[in-house]
Amino acid sequence: MFDPASASPSSSILDAPPFVHVSGVINIRQLGGYATKQPGTITKTNAIFRSGELTHITQEGKEELRALGVKRVFDMRAPAEVKQLEGATPEVDGVVFEAVPTSLKGFDPVSLAERLQGFKTTETETFMKIYEEILTVGAPSYERIFRHIIDKPEEPCLVHCTAGKDRTGVFSMLILLVLGVSEEDIIKDYALTTDGLAPVLHMLIARFSKIPAYSSNMEGTMNMGSSRPTTMRALLDMLKEKYGGVEAYLKTWVHLDDADFVQLRRNLIVPI
Repeated sequence: MFDPASASPSSSILDAPPFVHVSGVINIRQLGGYATKQPGTITKTNAIFRSGELTHITQEGKEELRALGVKRVFDMRAPAEVKQLEGATPEVDGVVFEAVPTSLKGFDPVSLAERLQGFKTTETETFMKIYEEILTVGAPSYERIFRHIIDKPEEPCLVHCTAGKDRTGVFSMLILLVLGVSEEDIIKDYALTTDGLAPVLHMLIARFSKIPAYSSNMEGTMNMGSSRPTTMRALLDMLKEKYGGVEAYLKTWVHLDDADFVQLRRNLIVPI
């Protein structure tokens, strides 16, 4: 277990948008402020936030979370993951925490060892296998989050998993794509997780080194924790090639329709 409140001082990049500060929460930033393909518009600020787990949020952090206007937190971690990593869900007055678990396969000791070996030798291909699994297994979780954003635009939300990188990163890609944010900006947003996790990287390593499957292959473990631009580039290509693009994916797997897309854009695209 690690405590982000005792992490190394953040670099200047973490003090500037899209990052926000919530004491005790890792890798937290918002999805607002990105230019869209509609001239003169950006994604709405202070509407959707993304982060790693909130287990170690401090009292000050709870006040900061409320000050951001967050009304609902969507937690994509699986129950077994929460238990193994001792990632209890906090209580914050005025904020609803909703579990939308995405349980990925292959985390028994044997399968995990094979997966980590994949990260060591074929990193991008291994990520694509996992991200395709997230796109399918995680679709019901994404549906619940999208429905909230469509139906309750007056209730800003935060979406998180453990590190705020993979399940959260795939969701962020989907919402930014459907709002018309450029692929280049989506790639940059994904890669910001490198900066978001940097202050707690030493604690993450210490945490995972206590689990034999991870400690026996630290190179694979480190690659698993990466957020390289080439990985998101490959995911964007896969979304087009295997699912027909973001709208086709959202219609088939998340059960959205054209009216939902109109409402999403109405809720989340604003003039500069």
